Amino acid sequence: MKITILAIGKCKKNSPEAALIAEYTKRSNWPITVKEKDNTSQKEEAEFLQASIPPQAKVIVLDERGENIKSVELAKRIENWQLKGCSELCFLIGGADGHLQTTRDRADLLLSFGKLTLPHMLMRVVLCEQIYRIQTILSGHPYHRE
Repeated sequence: MKITILAIGKCKKNSPEAALIAEYTKRSNWPITVKEKDNTSQKEEAEFLQASIPPQAKVIVLDERGENIKSVELAKRIENWQLKGCSELCFLIGGADGHLQTTRDRADLLLSFGKLTLPHMLMRVVLCEQIYRIQTILSGHPYHRE
C-alpha cells in the first residue's frame, strides 16, 4: 500500500514532531510521502489538496465531522479496499480553518481522531503512528493490543 499525506502547514525540519514522523515512516513497510503547503486561504488550501490527490487513491479526509472509529475498524476498511484492488491511500489534513465542503465531498472516508483539537504537526505524528499500527494489525504483528 502506498501512502500519501497531504497537509497544510510545514513541519520544521529539526522539530520533535519531524523526528517522530520520520521514526514511524521508517518503521512502516508501506512507503509514505508527505506533501505540504503553507497556510493560505481556505480556497487555495482546498485547491492544493484536491489537485495533489493521486489519481487512483482512496481519499481519507481528517475532519472533526468524520467517523470516530477504532484502529482495528480502520484496518478492516483499508484491508477491504486492498482486496478490491486499491493500492494507494491519500490522507488530507486541512489548515486551521478545516476543510471546505468540496474537499469533504471528495472523501472515500471522512475520519475523525476524536473531539480533541490537536496541533496540526502533532496530528501528523498521530496519523503516521496509526498508519504503522494499521499495517501491523493487517500483518498480524503484535504491536497492537486490544
